[in-house]
Formats: sequence, C-alpha cells, structure tokens
Amino acid sequence: MKKHTLRIILPVAMVICILTSSCRNENIITFRSLLKEMADPETLTRFSAPSYSLVQFSSYDRRSIHPDSAGWFANNDYTHFIREEVNEGRREFVMLEADGPGAIVRWWMTFGNENALNSYIRVYFDGQPTPVIEGMAPQLVGEGVLAPAPLSSSVSPLTALQRRGYNLYLPIPFSERCRITLENDSIIITPQRRQPSIYYNINARLFEKGTRIESMNREFSNGDLFAVAACASDLASSTEGKPEKDLIKRIEGTLAPGTEISLPVSKKGVAVAGFSVVLNANDTAAALEGTVIRMAFDGQQTVEVPAGNFFGTGYSFNSYRTRFTAVDTAGTLSSSWLMPFRDSCRISICNGSEESIGISAQLILTPYRWDNSSMHFGASWREYDNFEAAGAENTGGTGLHSDVTIAELKGKGLYAGDAITIFNTADAWWGEGDEKIYVDGETFPSSIGTGTEDYFGYAWCRPERFDHPLIAQPAGDGNFHPGMSVNMRYRILDAIPFNESLKADIEMWHWVKTTVSFSLTSYYYIVPEL
Repeated sequence: MKKHTLRIILPVAMVICILTSSCRNENIITFRSLLKEMADPETLTRFSAPSYSLVQFSSYDRRSIHPDSAGWFANNDYTHFIREEVNEGRREFVMLEADGPGAIVRWWMTFGNENALNSYIRVYFDGQPTPVIEGMAPQLVGEGVLAPAPLSSSVSPLTALQRRGYNLYLPIPFSERCRITLENDSIIITPQRRQPSIYYNINARLFEKGTRIESMNREFSNGDLFAVAACASDLASSTEGKPEKDLIKRIEGTLAPGTEISLPVSKKGVAVAGFSVVLNANDTAAALEGTVIRMAFDGQQTVEVPAGNFFGTGYSFNSYRTRFTAVDTAGTLSSSWLMPFRDSCRISICNGSEESIGISAQLILTPYRWDNSSMHFGASWREYDNFEAAGAENTGGTGLHSDVTIAELKGKGLYAGDAITIFNTADAWWGEGDEKIYVDGETFPSSIGTGTEDYFGYAWCRPERFDHPLIAQPAGDGNFHPGMSVNMRYRILDAIPFNESLKADIEMWHWVKTTVSFSLTSYYYIVPEL
C-alpha cells in the first residue's frame, strides 16, 4: 500500500485537516462551537438544542442480530466493515457512512499486530472524491496528529503500541454526508477468516434535519488552533474553580453505624460544582462500600451510590484524576459533576457499615442560571454478587453468556457515563463483553461495541493504570489475575440523549467458567418531574 502523507502540514504537528469555522452565528454549529461545548461545564446540565441522536459505528461481530439468535454473544468483533469499495484503484473498507447534519464526536481504535497498525484512514464529506482528513490510523486517532492530548491520546503510555487503545475526542462536523474508510493491503475477509485484527468504535451525533452545520475544511485557522489548545487545556483542568467563601459549605463528624450527616442548600441561582469527602476508618474497604452517598435536588432523590463506586475507586484508595471524579494520594474523594437545582438540594452521607466512620465533607457552589432546559444530576448503582460467568469461546451461544444491566432510565435526559468495579477470581480476562445501549425503546442497540476494555478506552485486557479526563483505569490488578479492577468512561459530546427511556447493558463474557462479583455505576442528567 502506498504510504501517504498528511494533506496539510500545520504548526506543532497539529495536522492536516480541519476546519475554518467561526462563532459569528450562534445558530450554526461549527468546529469551534463544538469545542466550546465540550469545555463548558454547563453542557451536560441542559437538554440539547438542537436535538440529536447518538449512534455508534463499530466492528462488532455481525452474527449479533437479536437476543434470541445464536450469535448474540459472538466475539469476533474485528475487521467488520459496511462494505468494500474501490477508489482510484485502492481497496477501501467503509467504517462509517452517515447522512448529516452530524458530527463525529468520539473515535476509538486498536490493532492486533504490525499489519493491522499499517492502516490508512480517509474521511470524506458531502460526496466529494477528495478526503478532508487522511493519515495513518494510529497517529491520526491517538498520537496527537490531529490534536494535542487529551483530545488525542493512546493509553496506557506504559503499554506497547500495538496493545494500546487509541482515542480521539476532536469533533469533526459535517453538513450533508460523512464516509470514513480504511485502507490496508493485508486485509483478507473470507467466510473462514478475517485478518488482520482491526477494531473500531466511532460515535457520531446525527442532528435533526434543518440543523445548520458548517462542515470541516482542510485547514486550521489561527483561531481554530487557539480553540483546540484552549479546549485541551480546559479538559485537563478541574471544573470547580475558586469560589467565594460564602459558596463553600463544610461539615465533619463521626458517624455511628446507621446514622447520616447532610449538607443542605436552600439558595437560588447556584449549582453544586464540587463535592469532596474524606473517610477515616479502621477498615477502608468496609467504609468505602458501606458509606452511601445520597443526593436530592428540589425534593427529588436522584443519587444513592456507595462512596467507593460513586468516586470510582472501588474498595481501596486508588489515586487518579478525570474531568468529573478524582482520588488524591491522601485519599480525598472528589466529584466535579455540575449539579444544578431550582431551589434546594441536600447531599447526605450515610454510614451503612458496622463501625464508626470519621467524615469530613465539602460542597463548592457556583453561580448557575436555572431555565427550562436544566436537568438534575443522577447516579445509579447495581451490584452483582457471585455471578456465574460461562467462559469459553466455543460456548458463546444464547443462554450461556449474559447481558447485565448498567442502567435503566425512564423519562427525558442525557446519559453521561458509567463505571465498573469487579473482583476477578481467576487467572483469566473477564471483559470480552460488548456494551449494548438502547434508546427510546429500540429493539436493536444504537450503540453496540467490541469489548469491555474497548468501551472504556483501552485495549487487549491490559492491566496498566491510566487516567485521562474522560476515561480511566485506577486499578487493573484483576484484569488477568484474582483481584480488583476499576474502569470508567465519562461522556460530553458523546453523551446520549433520550426522550422516553434508556437501557444500558453490557455482556458478562469471561474467558473461563468462574464466579465473579462486580458493581456497575451510571451517571446521567434527568429532566425533573413536575
């Protein structure tokens, strides 16, 4: 295959393609407006206008047709494409084809060997024969060619290149039509085999018809470069800010078993911007599991999750930092989810363990304008104890592996992320399972993936710890061996809107027949009940 170079060379290797866009007209969605939306802490708190649906194009095994089909848990989730086509004598495999107006908002890939790494990507817009973006796939998606980290990154940096997950969060808007192809001369697809192993998940927003979108151009203007750098910097920083003293509330004390303390707020025009907790207990695991965080906004309870799960640390202190949650080396548990309310909120910390726990907690408030688009923050938690995993590739039929539910939501809102804490009991990988997310009563999921670690942004079961503003693995000891692993994924531009319901499932697909215990936490925003 001919080795191409990127079409446009930009300062600091920022690269090829991207758009001249402007914010002259706020009614037009542009490259810069999407970057601004990604960096704005209020984005997730307001139901999107104009409306969009979030869809995923992936290399999932096409034998997964229906829950009652024999291939529902089929696991050859690689080197599947929409079709093969020939362009100027080249074999190109179509990964994504979508009618606009829309935008690519998240892109993940991994590659099974050197041949797979030698893949070339082209992004075409609006029926044009010349790609707007093109380049070698690993560099384009995860090695900073299109944008600096964290908008483009591969994880973990301690992992070999062909075992990394490559992630791109740079938005790519298109007005009429988008087609993404992959060229790789070593691809062989027959009924008996497909090689090399190329995995991908690409999320796209598809906006309602009539939405005005400015498609990407081939060049960055200086303003675009500045907007990219500003967004990358904002994503990597905390959203809490430095509030005035009257916008900070603190409480501390010792909680006896079965008791709680609360931080109530009765104040209009503000939202919770930061919430942190320090737990002091003789038994750390029992405290993280037994301390429950409850939140109610305007009298409606939307959160009831154990502290270790809510803050993404499991049942031991594992330091990491993301855009929305963090644990520092001293064990402070922090949340930066923006939590708006009209009139009041109450955040309670409940001791459900059998020993007394020392508690120190703090709320940071920030000015916020509540309007008709505002939503309450919510989080749910499900626990699966001593779950029997089927194991074995050749027993992948219906009824042996299982779909388990992460979240089942009713109403109107925005799905903003999830996390898993799992205790593995075997010397084998637990996470072959694909996510399946159904929106508003879909019979086939609009998001279906290629594996649990793929969903959470890494690849190949790797145990190395990593953190990133939107994905993290604070603990990976249980990936190949008995022990605990924690994975999380948060969403901004790839948040999933729903008007009536959302059901997020994931397959429990272990390599061996064994028993595991795990819990699943979801984060979302929901339109308040009247």
